[in-house]
Amino acid sequence: MTDDDFNRRNIEEFRANHGRLGGQFEGAPVLLLHSTGARSGAQRVSPMMYLADGDRYLVFASAAGADSNPAWYWNLVAHPDASIEVGDEHLNVRADEIKGAERDEKYAEQAKRYPGFAEYERKTTRTIPVISLCATGPHDG
Repeated sequence: MTDDDFNRRNIEEFRANHGRLGGQFEGAPVLLLHSTGARSGAQRVSPMMYLADGDRYLVFASAAGADSNPAWYWNLVAHPDASIEVGDEHLNVRADEIKGAERDEKYAEQAKRYPGFAEYERKTTRTIPVISLCATGPHDG
C-alpha cells in the first residue's frame, strides 16, 4: 500500500467515525490538516496525531524519523493559514513553529504519551519541528 492509499483510507475512516481511527491509531488524537501546496498551490489533506495544548493543536513533523521534513511542513511554512478537521469540527488555523525549550518540552510530552515519537527522534539527525495550530474561526468552505 502506498502512502497515498494509506492516507486516503485513514481520511475516509476519520470522516466516517467522527474523527476516530482504529488500528495503530485507535484511541490516539488525530486531526486532518488541510494545507496549500508550497510549490503546486494544490489543496492537500494530511492525517496526523496531535497534542492538545490549551487552545492550540500541536503537530509534529516527524515523518516517522525520515531525514527530511514532510511535505505538509513545507506547505505550512509557505502558507501558514490552513484548516483542520478535529472530530466533527472544521476550523481555520494559523500555523507557527515552536522553537527552543518550549519545543523540546512539547516534543518530550508527546514522546512520553506515544513512545513512537521518541523512536522517530532517535532515527534522525534533524530536529523534528513542532507546529502550533491556533484556531482563527470556523471553516466556511
